[in-house]
Amino acid sequence: MNKVILVGNLTRDPELITTNNGVSLCKFTLAVQRRFTGNDGEREADFINCIAFNKNAENIAKYTKKGSQ
Repeated sequence: MNKVILVGNLTRDPELITTNNGVSLCKFTLAVQRRFTGNDGEREADFINCIAFNKNAENIAKYTKKGSQ
């Protein structure tokens, strides 16, 4: 199993969905700033689509909103 820790800000409010089987699913996108600057001196960001399941999904939807870290 691989483990990744990303630190960024939500680009929009998380979207909570419950599947037909009763599994909670939360979709959200993180904007993660790069550590280095580009040729123009500006820091760029990567936008990473994420999906959380079950209790993690419910907690993300309940306690975060657009702009949350």
